[in-house]
Amino acid sequence: MPLITVEHLVKTFPVPHSRDTVKAISDITFSIEQGETLALIGESGSGKTTVARCLVRLITPDSGRIAYRGSDLLALRGAELTTLRRRIQIVFQDPGTSLHPRMTVRATLREPILLWGNGRRADARVRELLEMVHLNRSVIDKYPHQLSAGQQQQVSLARALAAEPELVILDEPTSALDPNSRLEIINLLVNLQRSLGIALLFISHDLTVVRSLAARVAVMYLSKIVETARTEAIFERPLHPYSRALIASVFPPEPGRRRDTFRLRGEIPSAIDLPTGCFLYSRCPMGVSRCTVAHPPLFDIGPGRASACYRAEEVPPPEQLPLHV
Repeated sequence: MPLITVEHLVKTFPVPHSRDTVKAISDITFSIEQGETLALIGESGSGKTTVARCLVRLITPDSGRIAYRGSDLLALRGAELTTLRRRIQIVFQDPGTSLHPRMTVRATLREPILLWGNGRRADARVRELLEMVHLNRSVIDKYPHQLSAGQQQQVSLARALAAEPELVILDEPTSALDPNSRLEIINLLVNLQRSLGIALLFISHDLTVVRSLAARVAVMYLSKIVETARTEAIFERPLHPYSRALIASVFPPEPGRRRDTFRLRGEIPSAIDLPTGCFLYSRCPMGVSRCTVAHPPLFDIGPGRASACYRAEEVPPPEQLPLHV
């Protein structure tokens, strides 16, 4: 049984002073196994953060089901919901705003320990957590503004781990960091995932980081999941035009190699007035008339692979362009 299963999730937001709604999530389904790292990738505005907030019950979806170890997460109330929130923790994008400015590192980490743990050894547990996230004990009585952005994110991660969760959701945890801090956080996450056996939902648009961290990838475009696959499989042979274009937007790792030329055209459609057919059709170089009728479902096209494209098998592989001479 998966650790968490999401089925046909839908979430919309009303547009102020209007009868319109923004479609943030449109009928998505995915699951995360115990101890697995799943990356949820896509452009800003694709719905990734809304998914994260639904999973921790910060917002309530319009419809659909979220099952945690088989239990309906959306039906939980009171003490049951509190217990669930211990098992699913979230680390937000900007640590500077997610940490309380008037609480020291000690107070920040003691709070979840006192809520869920043994208060008698709270200070010892704080020291354990600092060591776990590779922070020197000298920061223990400092306030967030006295820490670097990387240290702030390490404290945020330690706070999440204080609850001893089974799933940690990481919402763009490295986007506000400098390259050195970003590398440190990624290495830390890899080591923590291996040592603690926790599952991670890693939300990002940084494909280089995703490739080094995740075992499996789900690609979102304009409120829909359009492809799922093992990480290496999706980088070596994407089977959706949007995935293909995302990979083409990343510089190849080999020095001197030219960038891929596969591109989408035009602008992203409005999330208020989504197209009738495939949401990518107006931008897709592979679009055909069938794509205008209905948005394709996620077709199973191999072990652990699915693509919401009628022409998935025809998507060209990433171009192997020669090095400049």
